Formats: sequence, structure tokens, C-alpha cells
Amino acid sequence: MRSSSSVSLAGGRGSGSVRLSSSPACPVTAPVDAALEYLMVKKDFQAALDTCEKGLESLGSFAEQEDSSFKYVELKAALTIVGIQALAELNQWRGVLQWVLQQYGETEKIPAKIIQMCILLYVKVDERAVMKDAVCDWLHCSGNMSQSGFSSVAELYFLHILVPMGHTAEALEMLETDVGRLAFTDEQRQAARSLVDIQNEKNATSSSTNPESVAVTTTCASKKDKLTQRLTSMMRLLYRGLSVASVRIRSISLRRVFLALILLYLLLVRIDPALPSAFPWLLRLHGLLQQTWNTMFRPYYRANSRS
Repeated sequence: MRSSSSVSLAGGRGSGSVRLSSSPACPVTAPVDAALEYLMVKKDFQAALDTCEKGLESLGSFAEQEDSSFKYVELKAALTIVGIQALAELNQWRGVLQWVLQQYGETEKIPAKIIQMCILLYVKVDERAVMKDAVCDWLHCSGNMSQSGFSSVAELYFLHILVPMGHTAEALEMLETDVGRLAFTDEQRQAARSLVDIQNEKNATSSSTNPESVAVTTTCASKKDKLTQRLTSMMRLLYRGLSVASVRIRSISLRRVFLALILLYLLLVRIDPALPSAFPWLLRLHGLLQQTWNTMFRPYYRANSRS
């Protein structure tokens, strides 16, 4: 890496600050004062926008006076700036550029400080593509190259639009054109080239990493691990169940179970206690049950009670 990306390209050639140069004492500046009061004090942004639009309409007759052309330009810029701020506060930033074009007619006629304000606004909302073509046309207009804010507009265009959007080839090409040679010094152009090299290295690193494929692989691996854990736990439960069942099956022989079933069948179905001949059978059945209990169930009951 050649240099840090924090190097400024303005170099003192132009200022990016936006100032309102209207005088409160002049009655022509009344719309500006009223719009500022609505915007800053009363926080009535819609009223501030309406006041700016009315003030811009009323400047038509004021522009016809030859000795007030400079003041007209300043007043129009001031009302436009307040209107942009009001639109942003109303969350109508998508229509800012179109609203500015309604006031000036063409992109090339927009003052530098208003272009700077529009760039910063659309960069803040991450909509750089909206301003790309408009700023490019503005920079290549020969009439704008003499404005004091030309260098600041070129710097914002390079740093906040071309490079972040990945248009590094176009950014390098801009440095070699009349726009780049006029807006930047030789040192600033070298710093700009270093910044483009750093951005290209970042783009190459991010493309080689391919985070989407890594994320997909990680997700598949985690799903397989979860499935393996579930199958393992199910196999363990099944093994424990079979082990318990086998112990209980071994403790009671099939012969004893069959004998118990025969006794229950004779007791419930074949023997009627009301018959006189059933009494000997009942005595025999009692003896068999007692013998079955002693040989079959009592050992199992004692073993379970001890455990």
C-alpha cells in the first residue's frame, strides 16, 4: 500500500462549506428569514419548503434588475439550500435533485455549493448512483471550471462516488483529463492514484474470499452436525430401551408366563364357583397359584424392591 486513504484532495483550492450570505436588513431576504425560522426554530418543515418555493417564484421580477444580478443568485441559492434541508427533514430526499433541477432548469447551471450539498445528501442515504451522471455533466461544463467550489465538487465526486462505487478505471481516467488537472495538484493526483490502488486490492481480496460460498458451506456443516447428534441420541435411547426389555424378558421365562395364562383362563372361564364340584378345583387352583407366586413372582418382586 502506498498511502493512507485519508489524504485530502481539496488542497485549499475550494471550500465545501455552505453559507447563507443574505442580509436580514434587506426586505428582499424576508422569504429566506421566514424559511429559516420555520426550519430551525419552529421545526415546521413543510411550511419552510412552501416559503422557499414562494420566495423562488417571487424572485422572477427581482432578477430583471441589472444591478441586482449577484444578489439574485445569492438569494436563489439560499432559498434552494433551505428547501433542500426541508425536503430532507420531510424524508423526501429522493426528489431533491429533481426539485433543484426545477429551480435551475439544467444541471450545468446549478451552483457549486448546491451540487456539493446534493452529493453529501445522496451519499448519506447510500444512493450515490443518483448523482453520478449529474455531477459528471457538471464537472465537464467549461462554465463551471471557474467557480470557487469546482475543486471541492471534483473531490467529492472522486472520493464519495467513483471510488466507493468501484469505478476505479473511470476515477483514474478522470485524473488525466482537464477536470483532474484543473481540480487537483500533482501531489493530490498521486495520492488519488494510491487510493485507487488500495481500493483495487480490497476488491480483489473480497472477491477471492467469496463470503457467500463460505456461509453456505458453514450452514451445511452445521446442519450435518445437528443431524448426526440427533441420530446418535436416538440410537442411545433405543439401545437403553432394548437393554431394559431384554433384562425383564430374561427374568420371566416363557414357561411361567404360559402357566399363569392357563391359570387365569381356568379361573375366569372354565370354573363356576356355584357348582359343588368346583370346590376341589378351587383348592387345587389355590395351591397352584401359591406355588406359582413362590416360584415365579416373589423372586422378581424382591429383586425389584432391592434395586
